[in-house]
Amino acid sequence: MQPVYAHDLVKRSEISRVLVIAAHPDDIDFGAASTIAALTASGVEVTYCLVTSGDAGGFELDHSPEAMIARREQEQRDAAKVVGVHDVRYLKHLDGYVEPNHALVSELVALMRQVQPDIVISQHPQRNWDRLQASHPDHIAVGEATVRAVYPAVENPFAYPDLGHLPAFRIGQLWMMGAPADLVNLCVDITDYVDMKLEALHQHNSQHPDPAAMDARVRSALESNHPDAGRAAEVFHVAAINDETTFAGF
Repeated sequence: MQPVYAHDLVKRSEISRVLVIAAHPDDIDFGAASTIAALTASGVEVTYCLVTSGDAGGFELDHSPEAMIARREQEQRDAAKVVGVHDVRYLKHLDGYVEPNHALVSELVALMRQVQPDIVISQHPQRNWDRLQASHPDHIAVGEATVRAVYPAVENPFAYPDLGHLPAFRIGQLWMMGAPADLVNLCVDITDYVDMKLEALHQHNSQHPDPAAMDARVRSALESNHPDAGRAAEVFHVAAINDETTFAGF
């Protein structure tokens, strides 16, 4: 697959706002931090939404859930700043208990209508058997809830009547992180933004007991995504919802 550059995608699809939705702090940084850095460098306004605050994460045992929530929320805010993101929101669902129910879908629809993004980036709703760690149950649940929100709920004025004060809004595309390899259809060259991704990941110090090993593994994975030696890429499964390839949403 031929890699593309974020600035070309921004120009071609007229991307001005992006909403990124993930289950836990650091999910976004593992899945898309370099791409997001490239998008913000191209003038795109990016908002993060974390469905949980990661209260069940970490390798240290001597802390309370409340302390971990505060720590991980701050880590995510710090990581977001590294890649040019300053709007970080938390839905406060319990880590490990996320379900793609109407309560969560409604929250995501409300957020999408408020932010009005051209692109939503989220996690994949299908389990990736090649790398099961990408398919934490919370990731799958967030992916499924996001898909349900993106279409048809966010653009249906009759969906969730209690959100009637927020006008229905059409999303252009959905980009999904952690996709099974056979579904990947977008490869973004992020060679110039690898170091920013690693710096963002380093902000999540409650999660990484061996940062050097993490760096090596992340660099290797990014390089394996790119067909050319010495280059790096992040990959996504893109679904067109209402973009230049569709007609009236079809």
